[in-house]
Amino acid sequence: MFQKILIANRGEIALRVLRAAKELGIKTVVVHSTADADAMHVRLADESVCIGPPPSRDSYLNIHQIVAACEITGADAVHPGYGFLSENAKFSDILAAHNITFIGPSGDHIRTMGDKIEAKRTAKRLGIPVVPGSDGAVTEEKEAKRVAAEIGYPVIIKASAGGGGRGMKVARTEEDLEIALATARSEAGAAFGDDAVYIEKYLEKPRHIEVQVVGDGAGKAIHLGERDCSLQRRHQKVWEEANSPALNEEERARIGNICATAIADLGYSGAGTIEFLYENGEFYFIEMNTRLQVEHPVTEAITGIDLVHEQIRVASGGGLSVTQNEVRFQGHAIECRINAEDPRTFTPSPGTITHFHTPGGLGVRVDSGVYSGYKIPPYYDSLIGKLIVHGRNRVECMMRLRRALDEFVVDGINTTLPLFRDLVGNPDIANGDYDIHWLEKYLAKGE
Repeated sequence: MFQKILIANRGEIALRVLRAAKELGIKTVVVHSTADADAMHVRLADESVCIGPPPSRDSYLNIHQIVAACEITGADAVHPGYGFLSENAKFSDILAAHNITFIGPSGDHIRTMGDKIEAKRTAKRLGIPVVPGSDGAVTEEKEAKRVAAEIGYPVIIKASAGGGGRGMKVARTEEDLEIALATARSEAGAAFGDDAVYIEKYLEKPRHIEVQVVGDGAGKAIHLGERDCSLQRRHQKVWEEANSPALNEEERARIGNICATAIADLGYSGAGTIEFLYENGEFYFIEMNTRLQVEHPVTEAITGIDLVHEQIRVASGGGLSVTQNEVRFQGHAIECRINAEDPRTFTPSPGTITHFHTPGGLGVRVDSGVYSGYKIPPYYDSLIGKLIVHGRNRVECMMRLRRALDEFVVDGINTTLPLFRDLVGNPDIANGDYDIHWLEKYLAKGE
């Protein structure tokens, strides 16, 4: 087991990893920018190192400073959390060159799954169902029209190196395709420095289903069920559930076993999430995230398995703590992402939190690094906390969520709490009847 872990992140995920390390008896080091000097994870860590000014490129994305912090403190491993350097193959390689363990997959696996085209090829080779589309990058309009005609309109054009909805355009007719292709390539080049795009069949009313997997790097892997992340705004997840209201036990087992087998065959090490669009009983691979997900707590709630413990255990050579036959799914869990944003316009709302009170009681968990008097800096993602609620079934979970939302108090800034209070009372949400377009349509109607 590691002696000391450096946590290369901030906010609630840094605190989440810190708690897991302390439970395992491992010393912790956190790095922080000058803007985060008063953050909770900085206060609670055994050691902290300031690595630069507020801009991420000068601090949390500064590989040289993070490696230096490891050497100064004697950290023998780094947990990257999510975002920032968590899926940076170069960072993983550099740590390995300095004999520091990256708590995550190999640089080669990060590279493979970070390239959307190569990831799709790999998924297909491993037996994972994929969305019909181009075999590789599409650069010319003539080729794009040929592919679109083969798979049928509507189609969606996506950035190969992309994410978060950037470089993503829908074409419903051949006339749309020329503009969509040019626009997607332009956006991809500006956002990612790579204008490669590919084409896929556009599904009209799919669910977003993702499967949590963990591999030991030596040919063994398990799945921990699926999460439904269909409630999204601009391709960003807002509300996540485990298990999905849309799947039955047979479908759940089928896609889970496909993913676990593929990860074992790949020789993958650590936690990962294989994401799908699901429509009319069929799963279509869209990407794999080679890191811990923001929504991992709902999986922990229904399995009782600590995913960060598993990450640390596997990275240290200890293997998986459970076999697939030992995994048990119990009840239902929902996570709401609480952002420092206007609940309707989603405009960021940095500032000082004057009063912060979290809900409690059976089945209620809040992951947050903020507190009363904390000043939210304007430089980073607006996520300030996650409300996770677990119940014996979805009905009980929804009732508990409604109560927990009513108890949650954040004063001094705008948050998305009012949005969730609206959603929990909506009949479609109560019935689990929604798809990836539902939330944007709901917001557009101004309900």
